[in-house]
Amino acid sequence: MIKALLHGLSITLRYFFKKPITMKYPEERWQPFPRFRGIQKLLKDEQGKVKCVACSLCATVCPAQVIRVEAAEDESHQKYPRLFEIDAGRCIFCGFCEQACPMGAIMMTEGYELADYGRDKLMYDKERLLR
Repeated sequence: MIKALLHGLSITLRYFFKKPITMKYPEERWQPFPRFRGIQKLLKDEQGKVKCVACSLCATVCPAQVIRVEAAEDESHQKYPRLFEIDAGRCIFCGFCEQACPMGAIMMTEGYELADYGRDKLMYDKERLLR
């Protein structure tokens, strides 16, 4: 029994002194995994216009109901989002919005630093999502 206890303790101590557990943030940054889902981003097409056609499929499929889209038409009768908002404070980063978009207009990025001092700063509008 003592032998098994000492063996377990030796394994624990070996891992304890092997490598540092924490990172020195912000000097060292965490590298996200390839399939990591961070904050969303709206994409533009070759002409510089927003790819989104305001079909509202992303808002419909969102389980947390954090996406708000209002459509408008330009002079050539093409639909575009007059208003596109995401409440990042309530988003669960499931990626359903990216999968549901038929135009590929929304993309999950590797951005994970979302902390702020007010909830109003976590409301991402169309201009902020295009940056």
